[in-house]
This record gives sequence, C-alpha cells and structure tokens, in this order.
Amino acid sequence: MSRRFVTLDVFTAERLAGNPLAVVLDTEGLDSAAMQKIAREFNLSETVFILPPKDPVHLAFLRIFTPYRELPFAGHPTVGTAVQLAIMNGAHPGEDLNFMVEEQLGIVPCTVRIAGPENGRARFELPQLPARIESRFSNDVVAAALGLELKDIGFGLHQPRLYSAGNPFVFVPVKTLDAIGRIKPQGGFWPEAFGGVASVFSTASVFAYTPETVTSDARFHARMLDYTREDPATGSAVAAFAGVVMEFEPPPDGQHTLAVEQGYEMGRPSRIVLGLDVVKDTLTGATIGGDAVLVQEGTIAA
Repeated sequence: MSRRFVTLDVFTAERLAGNPLAVVLDTEGLDSAAMQKIAREFNLSETVFILPPKDPVHLAFLRIFTPYRELPFAGHPTVGTAVQLAIMNGAHPGEDLNFMVEEQLGIVPCTVRIAGPENGRARFELPQLPARIESRFSNDVVAAALGLELKDIGFGLHQPRLYSAGNPFVFVPVKTLDAIGRIKPQGGFWPEAFGGVASVFSTASVFAYTPETVTSDARFHARMLDYTREDPATGSAVAAFAGVVMEFEPPPDGQHTLAVEQGYEMGRPSRIVLGLDVVKDTLTGATIGGDAVLVQEGTIAA
C-alpha cells in the first residue's frame, strides 16, 4: 500500500536545520510492528503516525516511534505534527488554532499559528510536569564519561540531576560554551557514570547545558547525547529541564519564557522555547514551543 508522508524540520524556521521529523498521514491497517518497521526505514530520531482520536473532541491520536521503540511522549514530534495538522485543517496565517491531540502519555493541548502554506509555530502544554528522580552522580566520573575535566562540571548551584516529564534525562551543567563543545562521549566510563539510570529506564540520555550561549536571546546552550548518538533538538528534555530551572534558578511567581539553543555542534541550529507558570513558588504548568517547516512530501510503500 502506498502511504503519504511528509517530513518537517522542527524547532527551526529554516529548512535543513533543527530536528527532522517524519509524519505518516495514511495509517489505516498499520499495527505496532508495522509502524516500528516504517520508523526504522525512515531512520530519523522520531516518526509520527497520525491515527483517529479515541475521543472525537480531539483532533488526532499520535503514536511516536524512534527506530527502535515507541515513546509515550516527545517534544519535537508534537510540535512538528501540530503544525502539519494545522496546515491540513486549513488554518489561516496569523490566526491561532487551538486543539488537543492524544499521545500515549495523555492529552496534549496545542496552539498553532501558521506563517504560510508550509511553516508555522506551535506550542503545547506538558501532559506531565517534571519530577526529580533520586539518583547519585559522581562529578569526576561524569566528567570522564563526557571527555571533560572535573573543573568543567557545574556552575552556580547547578549539579547533575535526573528529571523526567515523561522521558528521563540526566542533566549535566557545564561551566562554559567551550567545554560543552569539547564533549566527546567515552563509552568506557559511560556505564559507571550513568549505568544506574540505564538499568532502570533502558537508556541513559544526557542533556548537557551551559549558561553561555551562541545567540544573545537564548538563556541556555545545550547538547543531548549518549555514547552512540546526538540529537539536534529535544523538546521532551527541555520539558524535564523545567524541573532543573525550578530547583536551581526558580523564577518569581508569574509566567516566564526562556529559550534553549541546541544542535549547533551538529550544524543543525535549533531553538526551543520553554514556558513556565509559577504560583506560590511552585511550577503549576509549562509549555514547549517552536517553529516547524515542511521539507518534503512523498509516499512510502508499506
């Protein structure tokens, strides 16, 4: 069967930057095994399959697959697919379209503003707020696993932490932009540094971040990697990063936004916007937002 698909670059307004995403539009008759095979064929960090919603008041049910497994929730697939859904539903440029999509983790409210026939900007509310997961990290071993020196780890009050807002990440503060650029994962040290996380969650993805940035309007510069791969833009990591911000640099009550830049070391610059709602020193809501642009349309025989 010939099935329509599109690809978009997400967390960027320019093609050939950001994080690529495949979205399969014709999904009738596909079971989980078939979806996994198609995701492996695209071999992008994630592939989304748009299915009819379980509740008709919602716009769609999204299933998200890496080449190896299904995810309950992910950031750049939600942003990219939300923009694609708005384009498909005839949203007018300059107008906000509000709708809800279903993911395995829960209901995700989305707001999209289309800029043109092939691009737009989406924002979604986190279906699950970040939570800290108790775990111990040795800074010298963490430094060795990243190919850095002990003096490169930490700034201000920031120390390595494990947080999840649906997907778990080890957050490692790195002192400078130069140091974060020198990260080279060392497989020999990785199990000692992060093996405890991998044994519980089947993976140990590290989100290294620094307050030094390439662009003047970004608050943090980041890299998301393990010892085999790197990701150019990771919305679910920035969702969990909200917990790090609240622990080490809590803003006052009110609504706040901050931008995280990522992907520069890969030649795919990305910009992720994190929104925080703080009431009585407590995070009560958070959003992830960014741009997406259509790159290609086609069919896949599957």
